[in-house]
Amino acid sequence: MKQRAYNTLIATIVACTACGTASAAGWMDQATGLLNQLGNASQTATPATSQGSNSAMTNLSNSDVVAGLKDALRVGSERVVAQLGKADGFNADPKIHIPLPESMLQVKRALTAVGMGSMMDDLELRLNRAAEAATPKARTLFANAIKAMSFDDAKKILSGPDDAATRYFRDKMSKPLSDEMKPVIEKAMAEAGVVQAYDAVMGKYQSMPLVPDVKANLTGHVIDGGLNGIFTYMASEEAAIRHNPVERTTSILKKVFAGQ
Repeated sequence: MKQRAYNTLIATIVACTACGTASAAGWMDQATGLLNQLGNASQTATPATSQGSNSAMTNLSNSDVVAGLKDALRVGSERVVAQLGKADGFNADPKIHIPLPESMLQVKRALTAVGMGSMMDDLELRLNRAAEAATPKARTLFANAIKAMSFDDAKKILSGPDDAATRYFRDKMSKPLSDEMKPVIEKAMAEAGVVQAYDAVMGKYQSMPLVPDVKANLTGHVIDGGLNGIFTYMASEEAAIRHNPVERTTSILKKVFAGQ
């Protein structure tokens, strides 16, 4: 039974991950069930059969489960980076579009009232362009976090909530990704003319009578918005992997388990 469950696990991982994330959907739950079967079989095996070759097989099965999970997450993370790290990846997506900082809304209202609201729209566009330019930095950091994932990490992710892998990435990547994105965003903001646009906006605003002081950390705002966008879509990829089962794969697994 253990050998059959192990073989099924390998076949499922290889077949699913070869097809990409969309076709691999649903294999996490299958892998978790097979992992549990393998674990139960190890606990009930007699001493004579649980030594030597069984030990090697257990190590190999662990390796294959981790490899399968890593491959699915690699495909998902690469898709996210490719989707967001291009023109309008942020700007045209209402789910993750980066708005003006809240402190700038008063400036927008004031300038809109005198027919200069387009200046604020231009500034907002440039903020999103900066996030799009910085997002490719996430590719290497995702790869590093996936490479560092242990079998225990993988098992927690497989048996965890819908966003367990996303939480893992947030924990491992938020600080280094923020550090990596900062100089890229600063450069992108300079190239996109954010500073000039901001200075022009604030110059017009401050020339108005009786307006309060306004300050905004545009770099920090874009970094926060960029991280939020990346992890929002990583969570969507993870949910797809878990909850969109491929019918043929599910049918095969049902037949396998029915015979045990």
